[in-house]
Parts: sequence; C-alpha cells; structure tokens
Amino acid sequence: MKSKIKLKGQLRNYMYWPLILTILLAIMNVPVYMVNQKLGAVFTGFVILYFIIVLCAYWYNKPVILNELINFATRYGTVQRRLLDEFEVSYALMDYNGKILWVNQKFTEVTGKDKDYHKSITSIFPSLTREVIQKKEEEMELNLVYQEQFYRANLRKIYFDTVTDDDAVIAVEQGAQFLTVLYLFDETQLHHYQTENQEQKMICGLLYIDNYEEALKSIEEVKRSLLIALVERKVNKYFLERDALVKKMEKDKYFIAFKQKYLSDFVNDKFSLIEDVKTIKVGNEMAVTLSIGIGVGGNGYNQNYEYSRMAIDLALGRGGDQVVVKEGEKISYYGGKTHQVEKMTRVKARVKAHALREIIESKERVIIMGHNMGDEDSFGAAVGIYCAARALEKKAYIVINEVTSSLRPFKEQFTEARGYPHDMFVRSEGALDLVDQNAVVMVVDTNRPNLTECPPLLNLTKTIVVFDHHRQSSDVIDNAVLSYIETYASSTCEMVAEVLQYFSENIHLSSQEADCLYAGIVIDTNNFNANTGVRTFEAAAYLRRCGAEMTRVRKLLRDDLNAHKARAEAVRQAKVYHGVFAISVCPGIGVESPTIVGAQAANELLNVVGIKASFVLTEYNGKIYISSRSIDEINVQLIMEKMGGGGHLSVAGAQLKDCSISEATSILEKTLNQMVSGGEIEL
Repeated sequence: MKSKIKLKGQLRNYMYWPLILTILLAIMNVPVYMVNQKLGAVFTGFVILYFIIVLCAYWYNKPVILNELINFATRYGTVQRRLLDEFEVSYALMDYNGKILWVNQKFTEVTGKDKDYHKSITSIFPSLTREVIQKKEEEMELNLVYQEQFYRANLRKIYFDTVTDDDAVIAVEQGAQFLTVLYLFDETQLHHYQTENQEQKMICGLLYIDNYEEALKSIEEVKRSLLIALVERKVNKYFLERDALVKKMEKDKYFIAFKQKYLSDFVNDKFSLIEDVKTIKVGNEMAVTLSIGIGVGGNGYNQNYEYSRMAIDLALGRGGDQVVVKEGEKISYYGGKTHQVEKMTRVKARVKAHALREIIESKERVIIMGHNMGDEDSFGAAVGIYCAARALEKKAYIVINEVTSSLRPFKEQFTEARGYPHDMFVRSEGALDLVDQNAVVMVVDTNRPNLTECPPLLNLTKTIVVFDHHRQSSDVIDNAVLSYIETYASSTCEMVAEVLQYFSENIHLSSQEADCLYAGIVIDTNNFNANTGVRTFEAAAYLRRCGAEMTRVRKLLRDDLNAHKARAEAVRQAKVYHGVFAISVCPGIGVESPTIVGAQAANELLNVVGIKASFVLTEYNGKIYISSRSIDEINVQLIMEKMGGGGHLSVAGAQLKDCSISEATSILEKTLNQMVSGGEIEL
C-alpha cells in the first residue's frame, strides 16, 4: 500500500533542492555544447549520473527521514503528555457534550476520578451542564465547589478546524464541534480569607420601641420600671449572644453594631426578638412591639448607618413591629404581622396641618392627585385638600383621568351650577401645563410614584406633599418636602379630616364635600367593620357635623344590577385553598368598573366561616388585578408585595402584566405555597 505520509513545508523544499539543481546543470550544459561538443557530451553524462544518484538518494533517504521525524514527534508528544499529566494544575479534556476524554494526575487527586472515568463532567460539577459548555464564548471563567473546596474553573474551546488541515481524512463543518479544556485552580484559601474579611465587617442597626408611651400607660405606675427592664434585658440578651454592641440612646431607642457573619443567624431566626418581646406580661394590657432597621453593604460605617436610618424609617412607615434590612438597593422585610397601635394623641395631625398650611401659602397653585383607577378614598381626600387650598384662596386642581362607575355620582356633584369652577378636574395632559416652581403637587392615598395618576408631575416641581395610610415599600416618593404617612389610620380621608380641623378656623365643608370624605372612610373600613379606631369615629363625627349624611352616601355608593351579578358570581366560583384562603375570579364582561367589583367580592368572601384571607382576580385593560383582603390574622400586604404590589395589612392588591387569569392564579398559589412552607404565613 502506498504511504499517504507526505513531506510539507520547508522540509519538502529542502529535499527537492538536489533534484532542482539537476535542471540547473542541464541548462549549464547548453553553452558547454556550443564551445566543445565532446566536452558537452562528457558534461551531459555527468549530469545524468548526478540525477540518478540524487534520485536514488532521495528515494532511499525519504522513508528514513520520515521515520526519524515520526520517532522524534512521538518522543516529543510523549514528553508533552507526561509533562501535562504531571502538571500542577488540574486539567481535563472534554468533548462537545461534556464527556470526559482525558484527565491528568492533579485532576485525579482533586476529584478522585482516574483516566478510565469517561462520564459527563456534570456528574462531578453539577453546575457545568451541557448548555454551559456549549455556549459561544471562546473562554469562560466559573466558580465551582467540590467537597467544600472552592475552585476557579477556566474553560477553553479547541475547534477541530484549527487543528486539522486540508488533507485531513475527516471533514468537520466550520465551527460545528469542538473539544473543551478545563483548568481548575484551587482558591479555597483565598475564598476563606475573602469570607472572613466580609464576615468581620461591622453592621449598624437601630431599634425603636414602637408603642413605648402607650404600653406604659396601660400598666400600673409601680410596674413600669419592671416592664422597661424586662424589654431592655431581652434586647441585650438577644444581641449579646451574637457578640453585638447594644447602646441605649434614648428611653425607647437603641443603637446596635455587630459583625456581618451574624446577620445570617438573625435572618434564619427571623429576628425572633420582635415576637419574644410581645410575650412580656407584667400587667400591661398592650403588648410591646419593636421596629429594627439594619444597614449593610455600604462603603463604610457612615453609609451603613445611613442605610440603617433609611431602614428604620421604612419600618416605621410600614406600621412598625418588623425588621427592615437594607443592603444597597436590596430591601428585605421580616415580621410586620400585627396592626400598628393607634396613636391616641393628635399632636402629629396638628403639626402636619400647620406645615401643610405654610407650604400652600407659599405657592400659587395646588395640583392634587391620587392613585390611578381612583377610588372613594383617594377622591374624597383630594376633595378635602381642595377645600383646604380654597380656604387659603389658592387655585387648586384635581388630576383624574378615568372616572369609575363608583366615583361618577360623587364627581357629578361638583358642577358649575353649584359654584365650582369648570377646571376643578383636569386630566394628566392639562396638569403638566399647570405645574412649575410656583405649584405644589399634593399626592393622596398612595406613596408609590408609579401608581399616581400622572407620575411625570413629580419631576416638574420640588414641592411635593404626600398624605397616605398605606404601608411603605422600597419604591416610594422620596423627594417629598412633607410626608404624612400613618398606617394605623383607616383611610386617607380620616387623616385629611383630622388635618382640616387644625388647618384653619375659617374652613367650611359643603355637604357634598363632607359626603366624599365620609364615603372614603366607609369604603376603606367596609362600613366601619375593619381598621377602625377611636380617631376613625372622631373623624366621622366631624364630617357628620359638616353635613355628611349616611343615607345620601349610601345612595351614591349603590351599584347597578350587572355589578351585583358579577360580585355574586365571584363569590359563587370561589375555591378554598389551604383551608383558609378564598380565591376567585370576577367576571368583567358587562361591568363598567370590574376592579371595584372585585374588591367588593373580596370583602364579601371574608364573611365565610374559616376564611382568613381572600383574593379576587379581575382582568381589565390587558392586566390582571388582584384584590386581597383579610380580617386580622394574615398580613395580605406581605403576600401582595411578593407579587409586585402592596397596600395595607388587611387591604392590599397587585397588578400583573403579560399573563392570563389561569397563569396569575398559578403565580398566586405558588406564592402562598412558598410563604406557608417558609413560615411567613401561619395557618
């Protein structure tokens, strides 16, 4: 069989040079013939003899040279393979699918897999899947863990078309397949030092007693010092067990500092201190609750402290009785399962009323807006602020884009025939032309910028005021010059009614204005059945004195027959999940405001025995609206926050995009399953 081994490149040219010289000698023989024919004949014989000798030498030496080259290459490859086998870096060669083809001794030492192990690399490193290996990147760097050892893995591709030539027997499509080389670098020690350095960083925290004054008032005077001592003892014991520093700054405020490595212990423990403190009973009728704000991930101690201040403000703004951990832009919540204790004093309302008066007096116009898809609470609060601006003889506008069927009867009362200006209500487009540095933007019944009627308004002025009773989330209006957020309040209308009493002696509410504020309280308290306190009834009494009439409000709140049928259908189709959750779908066909009907159906489902929380899903304008309600045992706000929404402890909601009703129901059920299994919801 003819050998297919051929010489190539410079070596082939070198072997051909003696043959090429024969041609040169033949050319030189021509002038010799011309000078002397005999001498030319002799020279010709010499050229022929030279050609025969060179040709014989070539055919004889070619296989010898090839054998010598093959032997050298073999010995060189053996040396290379031995060096690679004894290489101090773990090395493995894999095929296109991740199957191990060859490993060196160091790789065997690390993994215990010898050269006969030809299974997938995924069996050793589960994160090195076929999809990872087949990515387009020429080189990749990954972090792997194997038997508690940490490795930095470098993956490099070797394509067949780069190691084969045009004379190759196997033809491979350009870039179709490749071999993958894996290098493992042991970084366990480095990871240990990095982890230790990270764990030694100091974390700042602030701890406030939410209801310090109220708890002391609920106990005999001789036992007050005992209650304070027991609370302080539990706080110190809980944190000192983790080598923390606890410093009492004021009678109800503590500063905390501890190493970052203990944060995971607190998180896994779910900050049991906030529940443990509630068990202190020395005759106090009111349980003590705590709020904790923790800052982590800052560039230094000062930034961590600023994070902790933001976190404690957020915890208090959400109603207290919870822990907020702020790590850069990431915010985590723990606790927050109980209602905030109602503050009996109205000093704060008086202070906010005076501050609001000063702000409005310094501006020419007041632009008032609530949340999109406004309800009675946001509309009533907006009307109340409109009355406050009118008392100061300031021009005011209420931004409202879409008037729902439940709001239309109230809005229709504010006509020019009754003395109201024609531009009392404006749409977003008109409001944008009214806002400048001489205007104040007043946001009511929401503290989230993306939920307002016209979010761009918040960027057109530096004077923003927020009145709201919903718990705060990470997405809040953070540039407000005055923020009055009281989560204990039943509604924003209640807060506005309190502020109006201290705002001005000359303020006067007409009957229709009082009706709007009263309706907001009625709707958010479900006819005074939920979230009510002493101050709720005091606000209602004030509005009653201003001319609010319950019979008239009830007529204004009536629905049409289609809405009643849709609400009844939602209740009829409800299914019970986990024995305590009611989940249903509200039909939106033929109903003008299906989201309002869905919220009403959620309230109705709470009347069923055994139901602790209800969820009604409604499809409207390409979105899925979820209305959630509870009585007192389950915090539906935490559930809705998991789904991108928010709200109050017992009244919350969420909006889902790009999904169907069935998909939204699955997401809701999955969220409930995770929170139940994780202990965030106690059934």
